[in-house]
Amino acid sequence: MRQGMRTALITRFSALGDVAMTIPAVYSACRCYPDVRFVMVTRPGLTRLFINAPSNLEVIGADVNGEYAGVNGMRRLASKLVKDYHPDVMIDLHHVIRTRLLTIFLRLRGVPAVHLIKPRAQRKAITRQHNKIMEPMETQRARYRDVFRRAGLGITNSFDGLFRDRNTAPARLYEAITAPTPAGQSWIGIAPFAAHRGKIYPPEQMEKVVQKLQAEADKGRNLRVFLFGGGDMERDLLAGWAEKYPCATSLAGKKYGFPAELGLLNHIDVMLSMDSGNMHLAAIAGTPTISIWGATHPYCGFKGWRLSDADIIQLPLPCRPCSVYGNKPCLTGDYKCLTAIRPEVVFNKIMGKLP
Repeated sequence: MRQGMRTALITRFSALGDVAMTIPAVYSACRCYPDVRFVMVTRPGLTRLFINAPSNLEVIGADVNGEYAGVNGMRRLASKLVKDYHPDVMIDLHHVIRTRLLTIFLRLRGVPAVHLIKPRAQRKAITRQHNKIMEPMETQRARYRDVFRRAGLGITNSFDGLFRDRNTAPARLYEAITAPTPAGQSWIGIAPFAAHRGKIYPPEQMEKVVQKLQAEADKGRNLRVFLFGGGDMERDLLAGWAEKYPCATSLAGKKYGFPAELGLLNHIDVMLSMDSGNMHLAAIAGTPTISIWGATHPYCGFKGWRLSDADIIQLPLPCRPCSVYGNKPCLTGDYKCLTAIRPEVVFNKIMGKLP
């Protein structure tokens, strides 16, 4: 550790999954260096992800699209961070334009900075249309740990989940959603959406999975399905499924908050998600997770924490992956990487994970 280090500033402004992926590295750093104060700066809406945090971690929200937008916003944010926290180093886990600006303004105030190194050449090689190089990249979590190491804070991975163990989250966390699991009932989570079309299993096929789960419930299997989603379209679609299939409950649009949903996830027997933020939430909550991958690929380094390769559903198509983030249009227009995954395969994978 750098001599005399007292406060380390950490930044990650991004999507839900990216911020959730920082938690194993951030919590591990806090536990490795209990005498250092760590200050995590992220989007205001994501501060509540950091539940059961180490005592030497403070998480603050900075509205980089409002109060701290643009060059002048980053200048004001740098001034505030120096005034309030007197950081000895900035650990940039994002390395985009706004954090580069923040780095400049902090350095002008005497605060050194280190940043995330992105594998751009490897990503280009694995996603190009021809002559792909299909080699696994270092995980994003390992890249995060490397930034800490270069800041003088080498860490061992001591993170073991947001909760002590499976099924240990207190019922008070999720009591607004449901009562604790009745004896003999299996809980299944399904998060059928993602930020981009190239990562979403077709809703009509996912509904067939829910339909098959309902058929099992009708035959006497004690099942309950929780549907996770966010936007208006997701809310309306999942509400329709919940109305049609009695075993299903939709959480979409209910705004229970991250602590409640993470507490519930800790008690869910299996979570089905896309390559999405919900995959990462389920993983750090300690939930056995199955994920469906389409345009993207686990080799790009964004696999969920402790997610087993056996729990990944994907097709060995020569066009995959065509994108790191799933945001590029399908080259053939049919998204075969997703549409060709049969609902029976997904259903059987879920049933195989139930107790």
